Amino acid sequence: MSYDRIPYLVVFPDSSTHRDTYGGVGEHVALESYLLRPHRPSDTVLVFMHPIGGGAYLPMVTALARAGHHVIYCGSRYRGVDSALIMEKVVEDLGACVRDARDRLGYANVVLAGWSGGGALSLYYQQQARHPTVTAPPGGGPPDLTALNLIPADAVLLLAAHVSRHGTLTEWLDASVLDESDPTVRNPALDLYGADGPQPPYGAAFLETYRAAQIARNRRITAWVRSELDRLPADEERGFVVHGTMADPRWLDPAVDPNDRQPGRCYLGDPRIVNNGPVGLARFTTLRSWLSQWSYDEARGDGVRCAADVGVPTLVIGNSADDACTPSHTRRLFDAVGHPDRALHVVQGATHYYAGPDQQPRRAEAVGVVTGWLADRGLAPAALLREGAS
Repeated sequence: MSYDRIPYLVVFPDSSTHRDTYGGVGEHVALESYLLRPHRPSDTVLVFMHPIGGGAYLPMVTALARAGHHVIYCGSRYRGVDSALIMEKVVEDLGACVRDARDRLGYANVVLAGWSGGGALSLYYQQQARHPTVTAPPGGGPPDLTALNLIPADAVLLLAAHVSRHGTLTEWLDASVLDESDPTVRNPALDLYGADGPQPPYGAAFLETYRAAQIARNRRITAWVRSELDRLPADEERGFVVHGTMADPRWLDPAVDPNDRQPGRCYLGDPRIVNNGPVGLARFTTLRSWLSQWSYDEARGDGVRCAADVGVPTLVIGNSADDACTPSHTRRLFDAVGHPDRALHVVQGATHYYAGPDQQPRRAEAVGVVTGWLADRGLAPAALLREGAS
């Protein structure tokens, strides 16, 4: 089915006490958005947002539009750069997009489509829209989510989603790093990439020790961040580097959280190179951003905790060859959904992005599952099912 791709902006006043994005007009937030509108009316729209991702051309997003679904991909204010990202501000951004979809674009039903890191974001948003409790980010300052009058969604899709940014980072942290100012100072017994380090397959006792060391490292960084904020003037901020953020045993040992992914690879390439390379989760971050999006104990955008209060029908789709969001994340999210109308589907052989010609049938399977599930709940025209089957 053909569709129009319509670019537009969602603009609203910026309540930030200091600038945490580069460029643009400081008094307003402008969210770059796309409406993918098929040539058939619908009163339902699927809304995608990722904390930093610009995914308007993702294979799944365009495939849903071609299947007849109205789709919005709205970029957050932090598109492409998460160094100063505050998750509560991203929730505010998503709220502005949802409100615009209802009030200006006229959609009666909004379905949150949480792709990858957008999954935990969608769940955090939905929780705070239903029962708002967060009056400030962990590092202080606006926004007060209880004052935003966020509009709850009518359903949630979790697509190749992980449990949270802080949970994912902690599972990927290099547990061997002992000195945050010098990543060459390591515990050789935990150095997965060291010449004399532990080799796969990893036993249960080692994995338990390693996971505990990852959490301990995250907590050490959080304690240092808190001490820095205590000694700085209230209106000041600092940036810092986090080394070693792609040392998850599952990338080297396919028996850890097993699926069909390629051993020795992750979604960014060779995990040994990524671990200290220029691109990685939390590589450069600010103090308040660490607390809001990366701190194991203080970040609130936790998909598992928030899913208990989702309050609407929820579909969870996992991909069996995913090298970013692995099966335990899919299962933890599904098990946590606190609504009786929930469903889980795993697409065999599908990769994280459904990219490439060989992924087309797997992408079509995922779209068909979404279409059928939405149609059964009155959120997609029944004609889409007939056309999909023809």
